[in-house]
Amino acid sequence: MFALYRLIALRGLRRGEGTGLRWKDIDLEAGSAGVHWQITQLGWETIQSKPKTEAGDRVIALDTDTVAVLRAHRRAQTAERLAAGEAWVDSGFVFTDEIGQPLHPQHVSDHFHRLAYETGLPPVRLHDLRHGAASLMLAAGVDLKVVQETLGHVSSTFTRDTYTSVYPEVARAATESTAALIDATPANLCHARLTTLPKSDVPAS
Repeated sequence: MFALYRLIALRGLRRGEGTGLRWKDIDLEAGSAGVHWQITQLGWETIQSKPKTEAGDRVIALDTDTVAVLRAHRRAQTAERLAAGEAWVDSGFVFTDEIGQPLHPQHVSDHFHRLAYETGLPPVRLHDLRHGAASLMLAAGVDLKVVQETLGHVSSTFTRDTYTSVYPEVARAATESTAALIDATPANLCHARLTTLPKSDVPAS
């Protein structure tokens, strides 16, 4: 489950999107994952379908460590396939049980809740990892539009309004970073003026 939880915690996948990932949509060389399917529940029964919105059908970037984790996960899955023999179901999903069948979304949530309890964490839902991913991206200074597209939100307004507790801090940090580019000392102002002039206009030293 580690690779799945990492994707949810860092890339903000929904539970159904994570369980619905397929290897054919993962490009480990390019460091990207296509979120083109999801597994949702109707009662206890599961349904495989496309994301509900056009924004939900997306390609997300993967960091180097996550790519390494997915490579290790694929090796472990290959070992499980060999161990299962003829019982293996070649479903093509990234996250499967010991015989290759896609994971049931509720089993994933139950497993996460058990881990949280065993490690002494306060009550936390699996979906809270998605919110955490958004907060981490915003706190890291990732552009709001990029966060919106990564999460699969329809609009950046929705993203901003959902994470109002984080976004003002990010906006202030961006303001300070921008202001820090300009130092009011005469020497630096002169240097800035000279470096922005065309070469033909720069006086010879």
